[in-house]
Amino acid sequence: MFRDLKYLLAYTTPVFAWLGFEFGGIYSFGAAYWAFILIPLLELMVPASAKNESDNFYANRKYGWFFDLLLYSNVVIVYYLLWIYLVKVSGPLTTLEQVGMTFNIGTILGSLGINVAHELGHRDNKYEHVMAWSLLLPSSYLHFFIEHNRGHHKHIGTHRDPSTARKGESIYAFWLRSLTQTYRHAWQLEYQRLGGFKPLQNMMVYFTVAQILYFCVILWLFSWQVMLFAMVAALIGAVLLECVNYIEHYGLLRKKISDKRYEAVQAQHSWNSNHEIGRIVLYELVRHSDHHMKSQRKYQNLRSMDNSPQLPSGYPGMILLALLPFLWYRVMDKRVISLPQNG
Repeated sequence: MFRDLKYLLAYTTPVFAWLGFEFGGIYSFGAAYWAFILIPLLELMVPASAKNESDNFYANRKYGWFFDLLLYSNVVIVYYLLWIYLVKVSGPLTTLEQVGMTFNIGTILGSLGINVAHELGHRDNKYEHVMAWSLLLPSSYLHFFIEHNRGHHKHIGTHRDPSTARKGESIYAFWLRSLTQTYRHAWQLEYQRLGGFKPLQNMMVYFTVAQILYFCVILWLFSWQVMLFAMVAALIGAVLLECVNYIEHYGLLRKKISDKRYEAVQAQHSWNSNHEIGRIVLYELVRHSDHHMKSQRKYQNLRSMDNSPQLPSGYPGMILLALLPFLWYRVMDKRVISLPQNG
């Protein structure tokens, strides 16, 4: 078990966020400094490792509660930090502090909120689904629970999937397409599931009401200005998730077998990273190929797959690269072309 205590390092992100709120000023960006400056620098120095444990090791783990507890505690952590943020922006702050603290909590909502909700949303237990919903709520991204599980995992690597970035598509164009189409697709999926619009059974109706009530509660407890800050923070969390979506499947398309069928999802349809720090702080999200092969496999058991395409850096560094499209194309397009399925 001692080797798995490394996952406690995932709590460095909320610690940096708390420090940002505590010290203010130039430190207000907190978790954003950690995620987008320190981690990329550390991953340049720490070598990546594709090592997997033995199948017997994964099968005989007897302390799954430890890994689950690490996830569950994020519900309390996210809402604790969110409350600190709302209190802070309701008081006197400089413009720098307002911007910094908003990016600080936005980083938390994306990296801890939506990311942990993604893991819990693939579980079978209802109480874990409730925790997933609670973590998606502050980012106004409850529809992700529907579209990701029933849409993205089915249509990954095809033009039917708004979360698969096309080769040559900038991250900014992708944000607009994915943010709007995933939301619309979630409504379509519920309509199809129910065989029509049945509001009392439609999860999207309940999700929409919950999201409206969330902002109404903030308005009631604080002010309309604080509610607007919460909306901007929610957008940052959602955009951060879409940055991850962009890099996870950029340019990777499944071959079309017939008018209605594509080849099965395989390891080569997701970009991966074996950079250790990013693996830990993102709860192994970066071992994405194995996740798509076995979506209910828990994060601590995800494997590095030999035939999965590898990113030159971890996810945080790749997000920064994607924000500069001309550099992103120069680095990534030749990698896409060189892959066997695209060659």
